[in-house]
Order: sequence, then structure tokens, then C-alpha cells
Amino acid sequence: MTYDAARAALAAWRESFPADPYASDAMLRSILSRALEPERMEALDERASTFARDVVSVIAPAAQRYEQRLHLAELNRFDALGQRTESVSFDPAYHEAGRAVWASGAVALSNVPGSAYEQATLLYLLSLEGEAGHACPVTCTIGLARALRRSASSPVRERFLSALVDPNYDVAQRGAQFLTEVQGGSDVGANACVATPDEGETYLITGEKWFCSVADADQFFVTARVPGDRTGTRGLGSFVVPRVIDGQPNGFTLRRLKDKLGTRGLASGEIDFVAARAWPVGPIEEGFRTAVSVVLNTSRWMTAIGSAGIMRRALIEARSFAHFREAFGVPIEEFPAVRRTLADMSAASAGALHLVFALTELEDRIDADVESDDDLLYHRFLVNAAKYLISRQATSVVRLGIEVLGGNGTIEDFSVLPRLYRDAIVYESWEGTHNVLAAQVLNDLHRLPILTTVATRLNATLDDAPKSEVKASLHRRLDAALENAQRCLDDAAYAAWHFRDVLDHLGVVAEAIYLCEAGEPLAADHLLLSFASPGYDPENDDELADRVNALLE
Repeated sequence: MTYDAARAALAAWRESFPADPYASDAMLRSILSRALEPERMEALDERASTFARDVVSVIAPAAQRYEQRLHLAELNRFDALGQRTESVSFDPAYHEAGRAVWASGAVALSNVPGSAYEQATLLYLLSLEGEAGHACPVTCTIGLARALRRSASSPVRERFLSALVDPNYDVAQRGAQFLTEVQGGSDVGANACVATPDEGETYLITGEKWFCSVADADQFFVTARVPGDRTGTRGLGSFVVPRVIDGQPNGFTLRRLKDKLGTRGLASGEIDFVAARAWPVGPIEEGFRTAVSVVLNTSRWMTAIGSAGIMRRALIEARSFAHFREAFGVPIEEFPAVRRTLADMSAASAGALHLVFALTELEDRIDADVESDDDLLYHRFLVNAAKYLISRQATSVVRLGIEVLGGNGTIEDFSVLPRLYRDAIVYESWEGTHNVLAAQVLNDLHRLPILTTVATRLNATLDDAPKSEVKASLHRRLDAALENAQRCLDDAAYAAWHFRDVLDHLGVVAEAIYLCEAGEPLAADHLLLSFASPGYDPENDDELADRVNALLE
């Protein structure tokens, strides 16, 4: 192939990206059409197609600029007169993208109970560009809006909610969630930030928060320790803190912005509070419950959605590149090894999409307040398991995409994959590390009859699947995964070393079951072949602790 022919092939690869990636995503539209009433589906079709085109024509070129180090957000603590502002400034392209994101209604729909399918679809489409500086603000704003709508008193809700759900980016307020403290991290019960009762129903918050994404937000969701003798998470209240009161920063200073591996366009910082005025979100004694059940669970669901969107984009890039790129006289998609890699990516992407929309169905019912007790139990499992599994899969799938592109896949201005890879790694840590989420799932299985619900739901889903050769195999795999999960409940020492393996296996089996139900047995079979770990055998792993300890000595 000549120089000119090679460059023409690369140009054809770039031009092949769909102008409307929603219309070209048959699997996504099939999931939605099976789940939604025709009228609702028609409205979503129009909304999603419009936004998908904006993602390609507006958000993508804007993000390509403001995600570069020369155009990142900057901290401006003072104005030209030396007055304290604690503000963050962005490249104009950042706000151009933000207008398109907010106009989609992804955030405004937070004020319409039972809009989870619409919100998930829009975030999935946005995530074709990774976090893009706006997926986190969208998620945090949705989480705060949900908390205000579901849990806050009427005066607090009326004071803060309407500004969050305005679709006009230039006048809307954005939300953030500041929970992490330097000494706590995932150990939220170690948090020491204090909320002192003030006049009326307000509190004054003092202390520091260590990881504050959307540091430029207009409203902060904050947890702080309230007066009383309750220790750990039971002593935490949930609050909304407006950024500005009477035109002045409300008792906070921005110490610095974080220099992160990924999600660069997003301003994350460290914040000190000194008597910041705050309003409780829900009953004080239920503060931690509000933070987890509404805010953190919303973020975990949407982070899983975002990870699935990242996987979809990596697959699009790799499959198209393999079609147009030639080596040794043939398109590289003809080489069996490349085809195997693309099949691995395709199966993982499809499995993640189906699992996360199974979670979205639960989110839709819970947000509409029509859920059953069984829905709540299954959601409690799936929201943590899906976030854990899919965020890990996303990093693997993007890395495989980079492999298909070769050296080109590492070049920042050649493709979106390096940015997706950085973002995917950050997504893995958002809202809890893998070990923390696995531990949460295990704790929930101990406390509640969740494993029975998981078994019932997955078996029923598999029973409803069309007949296929993989169906019988899946029943055996599901039985084995559930048996090993039960062993973890019966044997704490075994669980301490093996539960992540068990959760990995159960999660991939669940993805394959939902693929079978949707009539995708080939994808299910390949997913099991490539990602369902057969590598842990309970009968042969009794010496694992000894091996690990010996290696670490």
C-alpha cells in the first residue's frame, strides 16, 4: 500500500463514524423497544437521535480541545480587585459542550419520576466521548436532584431543586457531592467534618473534603457529623450547601485542583469549609442512608452506564479501523487473531449493555415509586455488582481497542482511545474501589435474603430465554456460581480470599443470561468463553492465603 493509499484508508476510517450513533446502535434500540411503551419509545427515539448528533458534531470537537492539558480548568481564588471568588474558569469550548448536554434533558428529567431509561440512554450516548468533562456533573446533579425530590422537606426542596433541573445550561445550577475526607476514603464512618445547628433549620459545616469533583458546582451535597453520641456512619447527616450566599462564597475555600490521570476536563479539587451554611436533605438521623441509597447508588448506576458507553465507542473505533487498515496486503480484520480480539470486545460490550439496562429497569421503577420489596433487594445487589464488573470490563475493552489500532492507538490526536482509557481507569475508583464494592455486596448478602432473590431472578430470566445450546450450560454455571456465593456466606475465611472471584463469575454469568434472554446466544457463549473465569476451583484453593503471604514476604 502506498503512502497516499494508507492515508486515504485512515481518512475513510475517520469518516465512517456514524453521524447518529443512536440510530446505528441496533442493540440499544432493541433493548429500549422491548422495555418501553410505544409512545414513550417514540419520544425517546427523537430525543436520543437529536442528542447523538450533538455528541458527534458539538461535544466531540469541543472535548478534543478542553481535555488537552493546555486548555484544562483553572482555579481563580480572587478577582482582579483581590476579592475572594473561589471560582474555576474553563475554556469556552467546555461551556459549548455543556449547553448541548443540558439541552438534551438528561438532568431536567430528574424532576420527572420514572425517567431512568431516558437518562441512561442520554448518558450512554454522551459517554461515547468518555467522561468529557460533563458526565460527572450530570451524574452528581441528578443524584442531588433525586435526593431533594425524594427526601428533603418541602421548604428545602422548593429552595434548591428547580435551579438544578433547568435545561438551560447558562442559567441552571449544577450539583456536586463532597463525601470523601483524607483520613476516611471509603471508610466514610471515619469522616470528621462537623455540622453545628444554627438558626432555624440550617447548620454550619466546618472541616475539609479531600476529593471534590465538580468543584465549580453551584450546590454541594455534603455529609457531616451531627451533634450526639452516634459514632461511625450513624452519626452523619446529609446536607445541601449553596456555593454562594449574598454574592459571596459560602464559607469555603478551594485549596487546589487535582491533577488527575483521566477525566481531565472535569474540575476536581480539595475544599475547606469554615461555618458554611447548609440545609439538611432529609431527616438528620437518616443522613448516611440518604447519601448511599439515593446519591451514591445513582452515581454507581450512572458510572456503570458510562463505562458501557465507553466500551461501545472502543468497539466502534476498533472494528472500523480493522476494516480499513491493511497489513501484508489484506485488511487486518481478516486475521483470526484480530477477529478474536474484536469478538471479545463485542461480547463484553453487549453483556455490559444488557446488564446495565437490567439495572436501569429497577432504577426506573424505584424512581417512579412503584417498586416491589423484591425489586429493592435485587437492586441492592445489582447496583454494586454492575458498577464493579462493568467498570473493570471497560478498561479491558478499551485496552483491546488500543491493541487493534497498534501504535496509532496511543496517540492523543489520532483517536479518542487514550482519553477513554484514562477515563475508564478513573471510573473504576469512582463511588468505591473494587474491594469496597465487593465487600458491600458480601455484607448485603449476609444481612438480607438477597442471594435467594438473585437466584430467583436470574433463573426466571434464563427460563424465559429462547431455546439455545448455551442455555443448558448457563444453568449449570449459574448453579455453580450461586453455590460458591453460598459457600462465602458460610465460610468467612474462604470469602475473605475468594469473594471477588465469585462475584466476577456471577456477574459475567448474569450478563450472559440477559444476552440469552434477548436472543443473543452467540454473544453469551463467547462472553463466557472469554470472560467467565474458570480459574478458581474451591477444592484446589485452600492454600491460597499461604501462597499469597509467601509471595509478599
